[in-house]
Amino acid sequence: MYCLIVYDVDVCKVSKINKFLKQYMNWIQNSVFEGELSNSDYVKVKKSLKSMIDKDNDSILIFKFRNKYSFDKETIGTERSPVTNIV
Repeated sequence: MYCLIVYDVDVCKVSKINKFLKQYMNWIQNSVFEGELSNSDYVKVKKSLKSMIDKDNDSILIFKFRNKYSFDKETIGTERSPVTNIV
């Protein structure tokens, strides 16, 4: 499945979450990641993120799509980290 993850967490957790998500997804903007996740990776990512945050103060949004073509993405201004798949 194709996912978009957006997080708003305490500043002391930002780099830890960023480093973790870079293992699975593409970092496209501050606190925003996108990419393809297998079902098992999705479960692993979700479980790990839950363990890293304070549920009363931090927030993580996960948008799931059937594939990366089932939505349109439009950038206005500078694209911070363009996603390229060079093989």
